[in-house]
Amino acid sequence: MFGRTACQLVKELSSAEKGQLTDFNEYVFSPNMHKFLCEIVPVWPAFFLAQSGAASDMFDQVVKECSTHYLELQSLMSMGKIQDEGMDIQTARNADHFGMVIHHLSLMRNKRCLMAYVYNRAEIIRNLRWKIGPVLPQEIHEKLSYSEEEYFKNHSTALESYMSEMELDLTVDMVPPKDPYIQVRVLEDIGEVLLSDQSANLARHSMHFLKRIDAEQFISQGLMEELTG
Repeated sequence: MFGRTACQLVKELSSAEKGQLTDFNEYVFSPNMHKFLCEIVPVWPAFFLAQSGAASDMFDQVVKECSTHYLELQSLMSMGKIQDEGMDIQTARNADHFGMVIHHLSLMRNKRCLMAYVYNRAEIIRNLRWKIGPVLPQEIHEKLSYSEEEYFKNHSTALESYMSEMELDLTVDMVPPKDPYIQVRVLEDIGEVLLSDQSANLARHSMHFLKRIDAEQFISQGLMEELTG
């Protein structure tokens, strides 16, 4: 049945925990497949087409199904065939006409499913930069395709360039704090560090009263935790 695999691909996306990525198993597209994608999906996300992309087996199956629909549609739309049969391309309502409608609608539906899958993963990847920082944990990094890794790096570089130019760190205080200082417990040995208003020895299990802007980066990396209450 046309569109079944694309539907399963979207269900896989929606069944994942919100804000979490599932594995994106690598499969390298051929140059011809890239050319086909560019033809049918003019607004395909740039990060996914910049290199030889990666996709899951299910993703690849949907792309191949799109290719089949496209070729069938081109064949049915052949002006020579319609003229030979003495039909008006605007008014013909024979089996070929309805075949074109089916292949066209199936192609468009599959394209929307593919774009939804790629776009939603890209959105999660962008949010990870704001929540975790420029270095992703290994368990998340392993779930990204090569192109997604490049997309994360490029997004991170653009963000850092803007913050450097503005001399403002936009990744801290995502929620306006009630107090600029917080009490924290160090979870892993960090060592001697120079903070914005002091130097501190952040030894494991030690507790400190730090500026939120200084502690935020260590908290996001799982190296310390905020003590509340």
